[in-house]
Amino acid sequence: MSVAARDPRPLTGEPLSLDLLNTRWMHEGVAQDLLTDTDGLAVWLAANALDFAADEATLRHALTARDALRAAVDGSLAEGAGRVDAVLAHGRIRATLTAEGPGEAAEFRDPSWGPAWLAARDYLELLDTAPDRIRRCAHEACVLHFFDTSRNGTRRWCSMAACGNRAKASRHYARTREG
Repeated sequence: MSVAARDPRPLTGEPLSLDLLNTRWMHEGVAQDLLTDTDGLAVWLAANALDFAADEATLRHALTARDALRAAVDGSLAEGAGRVDAVLAHGRIRATLTAEGPGEAAEFRDPSWGPAWLAARDYLELLDTAPDRIRRCAHEACVLHFFDTSRNGTRRWCSMAACGNRAKASRHYARTREG
């Protein structure tokens, strides 16, 4: 079985910044955290095709970025901006010219900051693209985040099969009890 196949998270495949936030989730009312050790970090790196070492330094920096992103996404941009900017201070974009034409390459003073920096940079790109489409699941017991790519921008749930269905069932149950 591949490392990515062992990813226990209920929601994967979101943009890198939100996928890092989604390394924390709830399962049957109990908080889960993929990034408790370097094995979990290896799963997250593989799931996102990030070719970096799954070592203690990279884990520590990924946790720093996750906390900074959580402050910006779940708190306020003003509250989290300085923390995200502190992560971004560990890398830069270098303009390049290749046989295919102009390009960009990320550079890090310390490669262990690579995944954290890339996640923070991804968040800036989401803010630049469509900040109103960065969402937290509307289910009160869910802590997952997603980037709403629906045509009309009205997605509310991390998963219609899980949280959306629970909310519908709850509303139905409430209606039938009242009637």
